[in-house]
Amino acid sequence: MIKIDPTWLDVLRPQFEAPYFAQLKAFLVEERRQHTCYPPGSQIFAAFDRTPFDKVKVVILGQDPYHEPGQAQGLCFSVPNGVRVPPSLVNIIQEINRDLGTNIPATSGHLGSWADQGVLLLNATLTVRAHQAGSHQNHGWEQFTDAAISALSQQRSGIVFMLWGSYAIRKTALIDRGRHHVLTAPHPSPLSAYRGFFGCRHFSQCNALLQQQGLSPIHWDSISE
Repeated sequence: MIKIDPTWLDVLRPQFEAPYFAQLKAFLVEERRQHTCYPPGSQIFAAFDRTPFDKVKVVILGQDPYHEPGQAQGLCFSVPNGVRVPPSLVNIIQEINRDLGTNIPATSGHLGSWADQGVLLLNATLTVRAHQAGSHQNHGWEQFTDAAISALSQQRSGIVFMLWGSYAIRKTALIDRGRHHVLTAPHPSPLSAYRGFFGCRHFSQCNALLQQQGLSPIHWDSISE
């Protein structure tokens, strides 16, 4: 059963009814028949369920879900409480601490509180086969999530898009930069974080941009809630 906020359901209904989505569903049914896939079915649309369309203030874009057991929960970069914090999220926490002077321990990686504050934690691909990164790419998810980004760009204003790494940065083409704010940096992965993610200060910049619009800042230190 799809769990998705009604505001997003209204926006994305044409996608659910499109021929490509029927093909995507058939692919997923067959994948789940033959393989373990993540996240659990009830959490595939968690980003859209936890952050309503009209409440989105910030978008953080990932590529696809974590592919090891117990990690993926439908929010990009986030893992459930009790699960070891993945390296990219450890680096995100380190940058928050450097940027904001906080002292968040990298012991919990549940970012649900961010989602509740208006941070859409969106993966471009919403499912993955166990142990095989990128295995569900190019089967329709990208068209679906591109439509979501485009809808935010066209129907909302003042959103802060935080795009990390070349894959996410390419999504800038979908965003009206006259209506929105786009912050770009290398990916927080250990392979690239030292190329400019560390020191990007996106978290303080984001909050400044929100406050300039009279919006409340994000409590980035609220991890594990």
